[in-house]
Amino acid sequence: QVQLVESGGALVQPGGSLRLSCAASGSLFSIYVMGWYRQAPGKSREWVASNWNGNHTDYVDSVKGRFILSRDNAENTVYLQMNSLRPEDTAIYYCYRTQGDNTYWGQGTRVAVST
Repeated sequence: QVQLVESGGALVQPGGSLRLSCAASGSLFSIYVMGWYRQAPGKSREWVASNWNGNHTDYVDSVKGRFILSRDNAENTVYLQMNSLRPEDTAIYYCYRTQGDNTYWGQGTRVAVST
C-alpha cells in the first residue's frame, strides 16, 4: 500500500502563489508517475500536471507557464508551485501516484483564489 499526504492549500488573492506538497510513503516502487488533479465546485475532476519517472513533465494548457511540478526523489515528495493564481484555479487539488498496475490518491488539499 501507498499513502499520499498533501499539504499547502490555502486562501490566496488573485495573482498570488502557493506551493502544494505531496509526500508518499509505504511500498514505493522506483519507477512511477506522480502528479496532480483538481476538482472545482460543481465540476468533474481535471488533470493538472504529471511527471513520468523524472524524465518528462506535462501540464494542462490552462496552467502552462504558471504552475511548476517538481519532485524530490530522496524525500518521495512532489511539489506543485502555483504562480499567478486565478479565481478559476479554485479547487480541491489531489495528488496521485501510479506504480505498477495501481494508482493511489491523496485526500486532497483545498485551494481558494479570491479577493
